[in-house]
Amino acid sequence: METILLVEDEQKLAQVIARELEAEGYHVMRAADGWQGLEPQAELAPDLIILDWMLPGLDGLEVLRRIRQGSAVPILMLTARSEEMDRVVGLEVGADDYLTKPFSMRELVAWVRALLRRLAHVQQVLEGDRRGRSSTLHYRGLHLDPEAYAASLDGQPLDLTRTEFELLHFLLRHPGRTFSRAYLLDAVWGQHYVAGDRSVDNAVLRLRRKLGALGQAIETVWGVGYRLAPRPKKRS
Repeated sequence: METILLVEDEQKLAQVIARELEAEGYHVMRAADGWQGLEPQAELAPDLIILDWMLPGLDGLEVLRRIRQGSAVPILMLTARSEEMDRVVGLEVGADDYLTKPFSMRELVAWVRALLRRLAHVQQVLEGDRRGRSSTLHYRGLHLDPEAYAASLDGQPLDLTRTEFELLHFLLRHPGRTFSRAYLLDAVWGQHYVAGDRSVDNAVLRLRRKLGALGQAIETVWGVGYRLAPRPKKRS
């Protein structure tokens, strides 16, 4: 049973939302202000958070900022603000989506289902990528043996950290596929991406340097993330 944290100060609305979600089989925890909303989020790790923008004590945007410092839990914002800039700010701070008041309970339940399905799909893909270890990989003079944790380039051993090795291994398994920084942080580091985290960029920079001229094969896809250039086609 998925657990949903509802942070809403309007008591009657909170009661209706909780009743509808519980009827759908979800476990609902409630908080009436921003400070109360931070406590169960940190301790109980809900599967999804429904967060009102206008809250007493600590407004929803600040609650969102603080949650995003250490968690990638899906967050659906509830807001009476209809201005486009307000919605953009919420999404840029880290909201997964938003509903503008007034809204129907059917619409709310549909958004909750969609966000939880999206989360389940991402987790399934990530787990498959983490498990997908293989035999020795070869790429333009680069040889990587995941069992021995050894890598060499043109016959010379590469001195890679564990993170650099895992990142290179991940990219070698998916040449030509572009990955966002958030995805790489989840799949390689095993942790959630927080805005401003430079772990992926720094690791790519170090890896490029150690690969020398071959480092150019790790391509930056502007506005998205990184990819390893596809393997050159064999000449016929």
